[in-house]
Order: sequence, then structure tokens, then C-alpha cells
Amino acid sequence: MAAIKTSGKGVDYLHKILKQKPKTVTKAVFWKIPHNTLDKIDVRLKIARYQYIKIEGIDYNIEELESKEPKSQITLDMEEFLELLSFIGENYEPFKLGVKRYLPIDDGVDGEAIEFVKSFFNNPDHQKVVEYISKNNLLTEQQISNLEYLKRVNAVREFETMLESDLTEHDWQPWFKNNSWVLGSEFVKILDEREIDTENIADYLMEAYDGFLDIVEIKRPGGGLNFWAEQKDHNNYIISQDLTKAITQANKYLYEVEREADSQKFRDRVGVKTIKPRCTLLFGRSLNWNDEQREAYRILNSSYHCLTILTYDHVLRRAKRILGLEDDISELRISPEDIPF
Repeated sequence: MAAIKTSGKGVDYLHKILKQKPKTVTKAVFWKIPHNTLDKIDVRLKIARYQYIKIEGIDYNIEELESKEPKSQITLDMEEFLELLSFIGENYEPFKLGVKRYLPIDDGVDGEAIEFVKSFFNNPDHQKVVEYISKNNLLTEQQISNLEYLKRVNAVREFETMLESDLTEHDWQPWFKNNSWVLGSEFVKILDEREIDTENIADYLMEAYDGFLDIVEIKRPGGGLNFWAEQKDHNNYIISQDLTKAITQANKYLYEVEREADSQKFRDRVGVKTIKPRCTLLFGRSLNWNDEQREAYRILNSSYHCLTILTYDHVLRRAKRILGLEDDISELRISPEDIPF
């Protein structure tokens, strides 16, 4: 019978020997992180392989090995663990049987429906696939919700990876187009049209939640672009010339959009009315800001009525909060090394 134990720091855990060989032993452990929010469940999986050593010709037993450093180990967080379970459950059997291409669906779906879905997956219009799956109840609402959640989690991980490279605006534009949800709930969708006029092309023209036109302009997070000037002015942090140019460009776009507000031709082209448009400007990083810089940023944003400036780190943190991926206080106090293994 499996017995759940509790560590000295109040962490519940359960471990099992997966395989024991003459010189190594492989063990797995579940451990559950206590959170301040009672309804939040956060289970981790750790797998480690330990190597036997000898002292005076006597092998250590398993209990003694638990206090030794593992030869190798991996710890999966909640999202990774759930995705691993889904991956194994959906793919183990067809992979074992040698199936080259397959689509996991419920057993109750008839052959005709399966062929119909397969034909849709060869169609570039993926929205039709989603509508058909929903209409024919091929997946439950919870399964669809889980898939969307995992898609967003993967998008955030991709965002973090992209931040490690010095990418240009051209590289970032497709990511934001595919993940417009990170730009905020005030936006409903990205419009197909980007041109304000022949001389001004914004990164994104957006339909806001109130049905009117707004603008999103992005600059690269790196590339030598600085948010703050190198030197303070009267002991105050001031924005750099790079950011000043970006703000000027954003304000020019707002001006040109307002000039087109009464143009029926412009309204027909973009499909959204224009009244007092706002612009969100994405610029630079804020990961290593000090308290004084964060205060200066707050003051800076408060001085604009139609412009909001966000850094890539602001967007990343907001996305993590939306998905519930931010570490809370209780998690920060616990590491895998705190779990008996």
C-alpha cells in the first residue's frame, strides 16, 4: 500500500523505486507544493538515478542512498507534468504499434466523422476545424479549455526563449499576431489592415472591446535600444532618445488616424470606427530596474492620456498572471532539495 509522507517543511510526498540494478537505482517522487490559495493544486514530479558506491567493500543500501547526490535528475512542474501525462496517454499505444500519423479522438466517433476531420486538418482554415470539433462534440468543453491553456503556456515559454535572442520587430510581429491575448483584455482582435495612409503603417490596428479603433506599436526589446538615458537629469531618470523617437512615432500614428476619423473610405477599409484612439507602445526591458526606475516609469505613463508604454517584461509578467504561472510566496520557500527522496 502506498503511503504519503510529510517532510519537515510540511510538504506531502510519495516516492517509488522504478528500477534497481547492481550499481544504480532509479526513483520517482510526487511532491505537492502548498499554496496560499487553498483551491490551487500544484503537483511536481521528480525522477532521479543514484549510483551505488562502496566503502570498505560494503554497498550502501537504498535508505542510505537517499542522502547522496543523484547521478542525474529532472523535476517537472505542474504544467510539464500534466502535458507529459497527456502525451503518454495519447501517443504510447499508436507509437508502440508503429502508426506514423494519427489523431486522438473519442471511441464513440464514427468513421465518416473521422474522415471529415482528417480532410479539414489538410485545410489551412483551422477555424473550420475548431468549429466542426465543437459542433460535433468531439472534445468536451474542458478538453478544449485545457488545450487552449496549454497552447498559451507554450506561447509564454516561446516568448521567454525569444527574449534570449536579439530579435528584430519583424521577428516579433508574427508572435504577437498569433498571441494577441497578451496585449490585454481591452483588445478584441487584430485587424487585417495595417495602413493608416500611404506613408504611415502601424504594426497593428486593433479593435478595442468598445468597438473602436486603437493602435499597438512594437519595438525590439534589445538591439541596443535603451529605455532610460545614460545620465540622470536633476537626479531624475529620464527616457532615452530611442524611446523619445518611438513615442513621437506613436503620437504621429494617433494624429494620422484621427485625421482619417471622418473618412468613410478609411472606415470601410479598416471596418472599425475611430473616436479618440489610444496607442500601446511596447519597448525595451524592465527586468533589472531598481525601485527608483519603477517609480519613474509610473510617473511617465501617468503623463500620457492616449499612450501606454509597456516593456516586454511587463507583458511577460501579465501573461504569467493570466495563466496563473507566477510563483507565490509559499512556492518560493520550497525547492526540490527540500523533499526527502
